Amino acid sequence: MSLSKLIVVTGTSGSGKTTALKTFEDLGFFCVDNLPPSLLPKFLELAQNSQAEKIALGIDIREREFTSQGEPIFQNIFQLGSNVDILFLDAQDEVLIRRFKETRRKHPLTQKGKGLKESIGEERVYLEEIRKTATQIIDTTFFNVHDLKRWIEARYAQNALRHINIHVISFSFKFGIPLEADLVFDVRFLPNPYFVSELKELNGRHNQVKIFMEKSKELKIFMEKLLDLLRFLMPLYKQEGKHYLNIAIGCTGGKHRSVFVAEKLIETLKQEFNKEFYISLLHRDIERE
Repeated sequence: MSLSKLIVVTGTSGSGKTTALKTFEDLGFFCVDNLPPSLLPKFLELAQNSQAEKIALGIDIREREFTSQGEPIFQNIFQLGSNVDILFLDAQDEVLIRRFKETRRKHPLTQKGKGLKESIGEERVYLEEIRKTATQIIDTTFFNVHDLKRWIEARYAQNALRHINIHVISFSFKFGIPLEADLVFDVRFLPNPYFVSELKELNGRHNQVKIFMEKSKELKIFMEKLLDLLRFLMPLYKQEGKHYLNIAIGCTGGKHRSVFVAEKLIETLKQEFNKEFYISLLHRDIERE
């Protein structure tokens, strides 16, 4: 039995790699964490003759050999003949610092006299070139463990006939554009329910907000043009072998307009493309203040 899928999970410490590997294990992958990079070619050679069809490996800075051999090892992975994805997980420094403090874990590069922020900065230097080899960069800054699990499940759950995963993300511009976004659409030109007193505390999933938004002529025109664009692009992305298409819809607060448009977009995409693509939705900032 030959190896059909190899996922290498790497990235900054505290970005969610452990959660990612646990999720892959739940999806039926054979998972190995903290494998020394030099053992990877031999490991994969043995895996080709095993019963493991899908493997997920965690390789990062905890293994000291990683700092000197990581980059060439990662560059050679693509030549091994397997269907390979290298997932690089990352998050903003202040979020990584908070996560380490909350869990009371020690950063792998922490030494006497060196602070946590300095250790994170040193790790980023080690990972700079490896990050460039990634097939997918996942920014977990605004993810909790459940969001990350859903993200992975949406892309790697068994769907042999679906060759591309469409992921729609609503977000707030004040918290930044999602790093994983392939297409970004700004819907701040639409009427804002935030300035209507009875709608301010609601979000784009509430019926009152939907009724308000549906009155907009600009919305109807925008949705028609957006769907025409996606109907044109999606088959082309599939034809080129693209596995993921991340569509980000943003507004000021990430609660009303972007949420409504994302929900409306998902509804139509599922009606038209559900048999061809795996389609998922995340409201990144709907609960943020």
